[in-house]
Amino acid sequence: MKFLLVLVVGLCFGHVSVASVEENHAQKKTYIVHMAKSEMPASFGDDHSQWYHSSLKSVSDSAEMHYTYNNVVHGFSARLTLDEAQSMKKQPGVVAVLEDVKYELHTTRTPEFLGLYESAELFPGSDAVSDIIIGMMDTGVWPESKSFNDSGMGPVPTSWKGVCENGTNFNSSDCNRKLIGARYFSKGYEAVVGPINQTQESKSPRDDIGHGTHTTTTAGGSSVVGANLFGYASGTARGMASRARVAMYKVCWLEGCSSSDILAGMDKAIDEKVNVISLSLGSIFAFPYYLDPIAIGAYAAMEQGIFISCAAGNSGPYPFSVVNVAPWITTVGAGTLDRDFPVDVSLGNGMKFSDGMSLYKGLSLPKKMLPLVYAGNASKFPDGGFCASGSLIPEKVSGKIVLCNGDLYSRIEDGVAVKEAGGLGMVLVNTAADAMEVLAMADLLPATMVGPTSGAKIKSYLFSDPNPRATIIFKGTELGIQPSPVVAGFTSRGPNPVTPQVLKPDLLAPGVNIIAAWTGRAGPTELAFDDRRVPFNIISGTSMATPHVSGLAALLKGAHPEWSPAAIRSALMTTAYATYKNGQPLLDSINEMPATPFAYGAGHVDPVKALDPGLIYDLNASDYLSFLCAINYTTSDISVLTKRNFTCDRKVEYNVTNLNYPSFAVPLRSGGNASTVVKYTRTVTNVGLAATYNVSVNMKNETVKVFVQPDSLSFSQLNERQSYTVTFTAGSLPSNSFTYGSITWSDGKHVVGSPIAISWM
Repeated sequence: MKFLLVLVVGLCFGHVSVASVEENHAQKKTYIVHMAKSEMPASFGDDHSQWYHSSLKSVSDSAEMHYTYNNVVHGFSARLTLDEAQSMKKQPGVVAVLEDVKYELHTTRTPEFLGLYESAELFPGSDAVSDIIIGMMDTGVWPESKSFNDSGMGPVPTSWKGVCENGTNFNSSDCNRKLIGARYFSKGYEAVVGPINQTQESKSPRDDIGHGTHTTTTAGGSSVVGANLFGYASGTARGMASRARVAMYKVCWLEGCSSSDILAGMDKAIDEKVNVISLSLGSIFAFPYYLDPIAIGAYAAMEQGIFISCAAGNSGPYPFSVVNVAPWITTVGAGTLDRDFPVDVSLGNGMKFSDGMSLYKGLSLPKKMLPLVYAGNASKFPDGGFCASGSLIPEKVSGKIVLCNGDLYSRIEDGVAVKEAGGLGMVLVNTAADAMEVLAMADLLPATMVGPTSGAKIKSYLFSDPNPRATIIFKGTELGIQPSPVVAGFTSRGPNPVTPQVLKPDLLAPGVNIIAAWTGRAGPTELAFDDRRVPFNIISGTSMATPHVSGLAALLKGAHPEWSPAAIRSALMTTAYATYKNGQPLLDSINEMPATPFAYGAGHVDPVKALDPGLIYDLNASDYLSFLCAINYTTSDISVLTKRNFTCDRKVEYNVTNLNYPSFAVPLRSGGNASTVVKYTRTVTNVGLAATYNVSVNMKNETVKVFVQPDSLSFSQLNERQSYTVTFTAGSLPSNSFTYGSITWSDGKHVVGSPIAISWM
């Protein structure tokens, strides 16, 4: 999906000339230099910046430092040639030199859908939520939006150390008691793409794209009565934590984002005492944690007690596609709401297809059937079933509805191609892997999308009838859609490609057809030729799911200020649900079959239950250090992540299965005849009244035997801790096989669930 930030890494294979090698060595790129703070020579006193400047000067007389980092890493970023970067690696105190990488840009119903409604009384201590600050790493904000109204909000929390920066089309006075801070970071970006063209985008915290305004107001926007997009989804829009404060760290621009800018934004957010960091961005694929800028920055935030939520990615439905998989990050997938924007396609033979959605608002089609034509029969090109720009012959499509092949990503552009050729409407047949996916889009002409089954039937009619005719009927907003939620087909899936023993994503949250505030500088489709301007927009992606969890984490932090980031994640995970009210498992939109924990993690969030989870699985920095030792990271690898000189104790038997995570991912080897026995240890902390919890195990089938010892845990006081062991005994199955289930502890009032996801690899 276009709403996820995607990390692009260029890899080239094949012949490279000597001249090109020399040119590459002379070409400057931005590098992030990690320094060992403890190794600074005493002659520099306490001034680390002077040490950094001296180190840089030792390899280059001309290089300029972009940023110095104090929290996410100890070090700096600068433009260097390849030779200078290699030389920098050899300087005293340098831990690592990592090349900067480019990132690109990958609600009225959700509070009610999640059980929050209007009542602040649902969350005890909700007044404390106004002291919680959500830091957004995104494309900026549109401060004029009513969703940033600060009416009724008290003074800015005294803990806040941030500022509101002036810049192009943005003044410090644009901040208020809701939007309390706004910064922008562009040095890394400009080093790659050149100076920002300020006639096209604002060199300031202002949002020219829309993504940042949408995510920020989803997490913490104020209530706005009468919000809608072209009359669709009308109601009161409000963020998950509508009384929390928000701060924008603009790290993304029209042509992408730079990891050095993102780290600078996270560094400032930590300095300025935010409580939650929300990143609706990620990479195409997962990296080892010590090479992943987001994982590095998130580790530093975690150590400061900051909750970090990130998008799981929009590369579904493919396995191993999930990103942002570090265990100190809460990784969020996307699900649907119980709200649709249905469209019917009616044919001249009486058949009707209702699997489409649209947000079209414009001139209606004539109240009669129109001629229907297949793009492949009206194209200038052999593969003309795809309605590419300029491909259609106007004489063959003018005044007609055009049937096109395509996918979610081409829909708007295909519609424009039909419109420019004189077509009056479009039916797009989804031919991609996510062919069952249905999303609403702000089409620029009467249009909808159907799946391959409906598409085949429409084509059959079109090719067999000498005078095929059709019409498209828009039915507005429909509530109470069941089943819901359904796992979005685009949401990225596990198993975790870096550490398969840690289940990712962690959670599912609303991420399909989400309405929230929008920029005044871009149309709802974000395309340059879309001159429509709207105060609210409806878009989809794991980018939309992530701020839901960020806002819910702010609510939980307000209610339980003593909880760690891991405790908040645990409460959200162990109270999540993976079945509907009728007991049937959550479905996957790619095939309308039962989904698995590799798609939804622990399940869909239930914030009201998360307030009182009964038991939590807690983690701290020491636990994560043991985890890094268990996955055989070197002292150097660990120092890049943690900024400390830590050596794993050779006398200690570290085991990744002992990471106190609220889920169980069990990777097994395929092939062979012998059974495999794996043990996982967990420790739960009582955050409720004295109680006895009994365990139950539910597995999809008998392929794996699961034994929990002990099967009962008794707690007599608050914060008491108890441990248990789970033994998995499994036979061998072919590669790429899987099964799943759950372990549940209950005292009769609380239900503390943990998903089990077992894969043969």
